[in-house]
Amino acid sequence: MLALIRYSVPPARAGEFLTQAYDIIDTLAAQPGYVRGRVSRSVDEPDLWALVSEWEGAGFYRRALGAARMAMYPLMTLMINEPSAFEDVERG
Repeated sequence: MLALIRYSVPPARAGEFLTQAYDIIDTLAAQPGYVRGRVSRSVDEPDLWALVSEWEGAGFYRRALGAARMAMYPLMTLMINEPSAFEDVERG
């Protein structure tokens, strides 16, 4: 499954955001079920960033969020409130 958390980051906070986002990725990477993750920035809207991670399943992701809560807390005010967990859909 894919987890996508988007952030609206003012330019003055971009460096701080990037450091903290990689701290989150490192915390998530230590959790069971983690496959891979990355931090991305919109090429069209430079204030829009995304923390993207892949998981063996939704349960792993949800449990990992609990473990990463403290690392994620400083960026919560920048987070865009929307669903973040997406399941792969097989071609039918």
